[in-house]
Amino acid sequence: MFNGSSKENQGQMLGEIGITSVEELFKDIPSSLKTAKFNLPNALDEQSLTKHIKELASKNKPLLNFAGAGIYEHFIPAVVNAISSRGEFLTAYTPYQAQASQGTLQAIYEYQSSICALMDMEVSNASHYDGATALAEAVYSACQIKGLSNVLISAGLNPQYKQVLKTYFKGTREIKFTEVSLNNGTLDLEDLKTKLQTPRAAFVLATPNFFGCLEEASKISQIVHNANALLISVVNPISLGILETPGFYDSDFAVAEGQCLGNAMSFGGPGLGIFTCKKQYVRYMPGRLCGITKDDKGNRCFVLTLQAREQHIRRERAASNICSNQALCALNALIYLSLLGPKGVKEVASLNLEKAHNLAKEISKIDGFSIKYQKPFFNEFVINCPIPAKQVISKLAKKGILAGYDLGQVDKDLKNCLLICVTETKTEADIEKFVSCLRGI
Repeated sequence: MFNGSSKENQGQMLGEIGITSVEELFKDIPSSLKTAKFNLPNALDEQSLTKHIKELASKNKPLLNFAGAGIYEHFIPAVVNAISSRGEFLTAYTPYQAQASQGTLQAIYEYQSSICALMDMEVSNASHYDGATALAEAVYSACQIKGLSNVLISAGLNPQYKQVLKTYFKGTREIKFTEVSLNNGTLDLEDLKTKLQTPRAAFVLATPNFFGCLEEASKISQIVHNANALLISVVNPISLGILETPGFYDSDFAVAEGQCLGNAMSFGGPGLGIFTCKKQYVRYMPGRLCGITKDDKGNRCFVLTLQAREQHIRRERAASNICSNQALCALNALIYLSLLGPKGVKEVASLNLEKAHNLAKEISKIDGFSIKYQKPFFNEFVINCPIPAKQVISKLAKKGILAGYDLGQVDKDLKNCLLICVTETKTEADIEKFVSCLRGI
């Protein structure tokens, strides 16, 4: 039974947070959404409802997808969902009393081990909500370690990640962010050196960056550490099959969006926040860490070894208030990585690299189109279009193709620029169709 609050109780609660009405509480929601009316049918029996849903589904027209920008279409072997949908696994709920389920704890432990191997980092936690959240937590950890509230971020960082950082630290955790500019698609190293002359807690490096370009990570790492700042890397997990790992270029923290590891795009979520760090910073790691030990009978068992959060320790000593993880998505990533192994991940990464470069080569031959940044890239790249990218996307959608991401949404000066992504899911015929449609513009 649900008992609604009385007007007196509502008034007391509104007064406590400093507002006078429920309307004021929801003022940030556009009025068009609050007054929207939905054309929903009357209640149907199961057979009629099934028929109705199938009719709705038949209206869907799948597009040939060349968009990326943070969420990526990769082939997911059927066995991934076959295993993760087993009854003992199929829950997205956080294991608050996980010792009661050794299977859940083992899955988390194996996930952590796989992620450490992939990222070449010493410690991984049990996952976060998504890549942007993991980055925000890494930034906060770095500020705690250094005792500073100034952080540099690359102008090539995903703009949605920038927005999450801005939102995350609005209020009690005031952290000042300063962008380091790009030069022809990659980081301006002179600008980085200049801005590091002011004490900074950390620098956030994205490689591949939002425009698909690969950064000189080892050189950047040396510059950052020479300035006594920490390096936080944001990476594409699939790319690590062939690119240098965060551990190789001495990252202090390394985070990623793990959706590409065996998880569907699902209209943009849920994601999987990968969070790793050096062992010396484990006390500043948010979330939870699962470890392996022995019980009183000498049997192998798994335990939650570290949970440096306010539910378990004094609030002032907590690394973070974050308390949940993406257990089911992390399990999918574990199964995916276990199936592919190092050789398989390298093969997938190689296919991404090869197919993306093949498409870029063909597009550069089309009159009116060109590759914007002549820099090394993995599976995403930017093209200059003869008309606004928004129009290119609209025209190709009518031909069954999602052409990419309109960079005019990020910067009005880039309105004729299109960010294109190619993964192993694209065949030679798919690439030929895309190129042919571009020629017709």
